[in-house]
Amino acid sequence: MRTIDFYFDPISPYAALAFERLPEALAGRSVAVRYVPILFGAMLKSLEHKGPAEIPGKRDWTYRQVLWQGHRMGIPLDLPAAHPFNPLGLLRLLWATADAGRTPGRYAVERVLRHVWRGGEDAADPARLAALTADLASRRDPASDEVKAAVREATDAAIARGVFGVPTMGVDDKLFWGLDAIDMLTGYLDGDAWFDGPGWAAAAALPAGVRRG
Repeated sequence: MRTIDFYFDPISPYAALAFERLPEALAGRSVAVRYVPILFGAMLKSLEHKGPAEIPGKRDWTYRQVLWQGHRMGIPLDLPAAHPFNPLGLLRLLWATADAGRTPGRYAVERVLRHVWRGGEDAADPARLAALTADLASRRDPASDEVKAAVREATDAAIARGVFGVPTMGVDDKLFWGLDAIDMLTGYLDGDAWFDGPGWAAAAALPAGVRRG
C-alpha cells in the first residue's frame, strides 16, 4: 500500500474541494492518505510570495472559480463571512485531535474544512471555534506548546520537501499541486508510462530565459 501525504490549510477553498473529491478519485487503489495540516501563510513568507487572496483581481477570480468548481462537481461550497482569515486556531485544533507523532484523521479534517467552507459563517469566530473544539474532543490542548510545535514542524517539513502551495499531494518522490492535479496523481498511481519518460525531469532542467530583478 502506498501513502499519499495531503498537505493543506483550511484557509484554501481548493484544499476543501480536493479533500471532498479524493475518495472517489482514489477508489479501487491500494493507497492510504495522511492528512498534514500546514500554515500556508508561513510557506508564502518563506517563498516571498503573495497568496491568491492578496492579489487584486486574482482574489475575485479565485472565489468565482471555486464556487463554479464546487457547482460543477456537485460539492457544496460557501464562501466564509470573511477571507482570508487567521487559520492558526483551526490548524492547532487539527493537530490536537491526533496523538503526538500522528496526523489528524479524516473525520476531524472534514469537520474543520466544512466549518470553514459550508454555511457562509465566520471561520475564525471564537465561539464557533470553541464549539468545534468541544465537539471534536481533542486529545491534546490546542494551546499547548507541543501542538504549536506540531504546526511549525509540519510546515517546515513540507517546505523542506519542496511543497509550495496547498493542496499538495505527495507520494514517493513526487509532488502534485492543486485540485486540478488529482487526475495527474491518479495517472501516476496507475502506472502511466509518461512518468517513466523524459517529461518530469526535463521540466525541472529547463533554463530560465530571463529573471526579474
